[in-house]
This record gives sequence, C-alpha cells and structure tokens, in this order.
Amino acid sequence: MYKYDEYDQTLVDERVAQFRGQVERRLAGELTEDEFRPLRLMNGLYLQLHAYMLRIAVPYGTLSSRQVRKFAHIARRYDKGFGHFTTRQNLQFNWIKLEDTPDILAELASVEMHAMQTSGNCVRNITADQFAGVAADEIEDVRPWAEVIRQWSTLHPEFSFLPRKFKIALSASPHDRAAIKVHDIGLGMTRNSAGEVGFVVYVGGGLGRTPFVGPMIREFLPKAELLGYLEAILRVYNMFGRRDNIFKARIKILVDAVGAEEFTRLVEQEYAASADTAPQVSEDEIARIAAFFQPPAYQRLPARDPAHDRARLEMPAFDRWCRQNVAAHRVKGYAIANISLKPIGGIPGDASADQMDLIADLADRHSFGEVRVTHEQNLVLPDVKIGDLRALWQALDEAGLGAANLGLATDIIACPGLDYCSLANARSIPIAQRISERLGDDERQRKIGDLKIKISGCINACGHHHVGHIGILGVDRKGEENYQILLGGSADQNASLAEVIGPSFNADTVVDGVERIVDTYVALRTPGETFLQTYRRLGPAPFKEKLYGEAASGAA
Repeated sequence: MYKYDEYDQTLVDERVAQFRGQVERRLAGELTEDEFRPLRLMNGLYLQLHAYMLRIAVPYGTLSSRQVRKFAHIARRYDKGFGHFTTRQNLQFNWIKLEDTPDILAELASVEMHAMQTSGNCVRNITADQFAGVAADEIEDVRPWAEVIRQWSTLHPEFSFLPRKFKIALSASPHDRAAIKVHDIGLGMTRNSAGEVGFVVYVGGGLGRTPFVGPMIREFLPKAELLGYLEAILRVYNMFGRRDNIFKARIKILVDAVGAEEFTRLVEQEYAASADTAPQVSEDEIARIAAFFQPPAYQRLPARDPAHDRARLEMPAFDRWCRQNVAAHRVKGYAIANISLKPIGGIPGDASADQMDLIADLADRHSFGEVRVTHEQNLVLPDVKIGDLRALWQALDEAGLGAANLGLATDIIACPGLDYCSLANARSIPIAQRISERLGDDERQRKIGDLKIKISGCINACGHHHVGHIGILGVDRKGEENYQILLGGSADQNASLAEVIGPSFNADTVVDGVERIVDTYVALRTPGETFLQTYRRLGPAPFKEKLYGEAASGAA
C-alpha cells in the first residue's frame, strides 16, 4: 500500500497544528460556531445530534493492520469503544469531544491518516473496488490510479470550493463492485480494440434527493490522459454548476439540464483548449506509485488444499461461510476472505475496539497485514491462503464476526439515521436490526438468495436506498417516523434506480412489509432466478398487490 513521503507527512502534520489552533480559539470563545463550522468541516468534524462526529478518510478502502489498531485505540480512548464503517469506505467515530479532536488527528497522522476532504464542497475520499489487485476477473490493479487521483485532488486550489461535494469511484472488473455509475465521476478500466488499457468515463451519477445513473461520456480514455480529462470535467462543473440552490448544485443536475451530449461537448472542448497545460502522469511517476502496490511475497501453492476440503465436508457452518464470504483470488492457492460486519440483529458497519484489534492481528497472521473496507460496510482480508481459511473463520466466529451472509438478506446497508444524524427523519438502525432478525435464519437466507436491502434515514441517501433491490427511505409523516419501500435498484454494472412501490409504512409495520415482498418473490420466481431478475421480469404489480392488499391498514 502507499506510504507517505516527506511532503505527505508534512502536509498532514501542518494541518493538525493549524486545526489545533482553531479549536483552541473556538474553546476560548474567540471564534463563533458560524465562524468555526467551515474550519471543522474541512477537517471532517461534524456536529451531530448528541456529539461531534469525526469522519476519517480511508483512500480506496485500503488499511494497514497498524492503522486498524490505531482505530481501536482511538475508539477506546476518545469514543465509546467502537467505530462505524461507511458507504464511502471511511470510518466514523460518533462520540467525539471537540477538545480531543486535535489529539485524535495527531494520532492519525502518526499512522499516515487524516480526515481532510471527508466533508466540504471538494473532491471527497476516492473509492475503488475492494478486491483491486487481487480479483480474479480484473483487467489491471486500479489502486495506483486511485492514488494518483488522491494526490492530485488533495487541496487542489481550483477544486476545493466546488458548487457541491464531489465523489469519484474506480473499478477494473466486468463486475462493478464500486458502484461507479452512481458517482459524480465513475471510471471503469477497459481495453480498446487495439488491446490498450484505459478508462470508460461516466459522469453525473448520484443518489440523494434527485437520483441518476450516470451516462457514459467517454468510451475510451487513455490512462496517461486521465488527470487532464478529470480537470476538464471539474472545470466545466465549476463554471456551469449551480451555486444558488444547494439542492440543485450537484454535477448530476448540470448533466441532466444540458443533456449528456452537450455536457460531453463542453468537456471535450475544454479538454482540447487546455491540452497544452493539462497535467500528465509520466511513466516514471506512475511506475513510482505502482511500486507501492506490488504483490506481496506469495508462496507457490497448489490450487486445492485437502485439509481445507475435508474441513468443509465436516463443518457445515464453515462450508456456508466459504461459499458465501470467500471470493476467487488471482493467485493459485489464495482466497479473498470477506468479514461481515452484519451479525444477526447487529448494527450494520459497526466494529468494536476489540474486534478491530483482532482483525489487525488476523491481517498480520493471514493477509500480509492488509485490510480493505467495502462500500457495503464490510471488511476484507485480501490475501489469505486457502489452507488458513478454517483458522481464520474460527477466530472470526468467536468474536462475533463469522456471519456467512455476504450478499444475503441480512447483509443490510444502513446509515446511522436518527439515532445520530441531525439531518435524518427516521431511524435506520433499529429497522435494519429487526429485518435482520426476521430474515436471519440460515436456511431461509440461502433459500432467498442474493438480496440487497439498503436503508436511509433521509433523502440524502447515505444508505444507498435508491440502488437497493429493496430500498427503504425514512420520511417524516406529521411528526411520525415512516418508511417508503422502493424496489428494483442495483449499483452494479447493470445499474438501475429503485421505484417507490406505494404509500409509506410506520415503524411497526415496515418489517412485515419487507417480509411480504420477500415471500412474494420466493413464490413467483422461476428456478435459479434472483430477486432482481424476478422484479425486472414481472414489474411492481404483483408485489404491490401482495403488499397493500394485505397491509392497507398499516400503510400511512
């Protein structure tokens, strides 16, 4: 993984010192909250319902075991003993004291981390496929290019005060695990007819109040031209994006207003006009950065491990975990092990300090000291010997981290909702917990199969409800927490937006509604058909009839 050089470290250390002075002035009453607010947001510090929340950047979701241990330490010393992994591959601490924040940032700086650009109208944390570099199906490791973008965008003077926040995601596999089509810019690595590697460029995707799947504006962009083309996109957005209305300020609104064809013309025109001054990534520089992402010292191993195969036959629970949570690795004899942060009835995305310490130890023991964060609020050990999977699973299971539910009904994305967030209309966490308990039987989950349930406590869509197979949106109905149900969304390479199925449900009836939808799918599907395939074949009518025909009294 990338290691800070003296410039990186100096920048982060100086930012800590600067913010320490700003906090001291705030505590002394020399700065009002209105004056302090933009300063704290530039350092990832939010004021939530009950306390300050600190959002820490995890570039392209990659962590060292040392950094994970630092998270555990911060959770114990400064928070309530846990952290929350988010859909931007970040980590949030929800119970931070203002006076402790400079010390926390200094602790983070000691392990090459920071909280810059996790808020504000700037380019936010760069996200990527959590399997980058180890996926069996990828074209090329996309992490060096994610790091190039991170360095280019950090405190970029032209793009630090955009009309609105800006999110970029990268993927290099035919199966999109990074949700690139619902980002402000999505970059998918591809090959052209000559066999050259470059990027397909999507612009104007996003969720929130006005969701869009981003249109493609470039079918093939040579890798060397990446930064120049990104600058052209952001420059067009900076020039024409709205600043008079916060709800219409995202680039997706601009792309929709002028049309994808005209937006593409504007970008190509700007790109051509700035060709002489556009930033270039030299071969030497990309080689320097790529050197940080060289493969670890893999052993030469057989593709099969007899002891592992025997353990799967003898231990049904271990076999279920392998089938559900283990993915194919590009190197023979190794596997990608996914760690679910969604125990039945648990809080999606939360990890305790003890669990984080254990994960760091297991990463050192089994995965060359590396951990990945997924945008679906789980963790990954990317380089595990197949022969070590049993020991890994046993250690995880003892710590409450052995749930074999990746991609199943209980692998629910949920934002913090009204339990923490001052913007939320309704609680997300209790609904996720109740759905998890209702559908959590192992046999039932396997019978249901692939199902992505995503819950947001408000229209800002931090829980990605628009791209859930089943999406749930918290709304306020005359002071009561209610929930709209949406169906048919997807964030993968076949991205689609979910449709509102009908009137909302209250907190007492929404879980029953979700269960009726799931039971309707199971009854109507053809052999081997997933929920999304069934919904796309039949449309909303049978689900709506089942839902409201039997539950009209529970609809608001």
